[in-house]
Amino acid sequence: MTYATYPSLAGRTVFISGGASGLGEEFVRQFVAQGARVGFIDVDEERGEALLADLGDAARFIQCDVREIPQLEAAITHVAAELGPITVLINNAAHDMRHTLADLDVEEWDDRQAVNLRHHVFGARAVASMMDEAGGGSIINLGSISAHIDLPDLVGYITAKAGIEGLTRALARDLGPQRIRVNCVIPGWVMTQRQLEQWVTPEATAHIEASQCLTEKLFPEDVARMVLWLAADDSSRCTAQNWVVDGGWL
Repeated sequence: MTYATYPSLAGRTVFISGGASGLGEEFVRQFVAQGARVGFIDVDEERGEALLADLGDAARFIQCDVREIPQLEAAITHVAAELGPITVLINNAAHDMRHTLADLDVEEWDDRQAVNLRHHVFGARAVASMMDEAGGGSIINLGSISAHIDLPDLVGYITAKAGIEGLTRALARDLGPQRIRVNCVIPGWVMTQRQLEQWVTPEATAHIEASQCLTEKLFPEDVARMVLWLAADDSSRCTAQNWVVDGGWL
């Protein structure tokens, strides 16, 4: 198949969290292919450096733990200094660690919110002024179908992902006067390497096929195409919305 090229993305500076593997890696690759200047962060230095070596001068990688907000803010500042003002922010970093309610303690709860939700707020705040000065921008938050379906042992992750939807509405309202658009992409069950290795059993595959209107599996590139469109000027009047890419599960 042949997919769209977005001229407005060429030369634009994009910042992606959790960009070394899974969905994030696909986002990095797709934006580079569109001619964007891409800075990405990840806690996994080995994978981040490997991806950077594959992409060459088209991207910048900084090892960063999004739970440490000063690290995140410093990385955003560094990327903007090297590549130019960031006008696209992809808040992608997340981790769907399983845990039971009985085993959950206060520290783990706080950690789940820090990994999956808190950095969205401070990442958006860090780029808002440079987007304003550039005449606008696009912030894309990654939600999850898990906030809408019945999945066990994920109370911390699901709560954070549901919060992202509310945060998206709030940020869109607050930042709209600065021509900053804020949207949430809600992927279905995406066949990343981690999901395939840990969770996609034959039983899970049967459940996916029974739940989706389209029975084909979802892959990272399916979600990336929605993210590209929301980052580009083609979606310039779209904000404060949830965009579901799930094969018709919801």
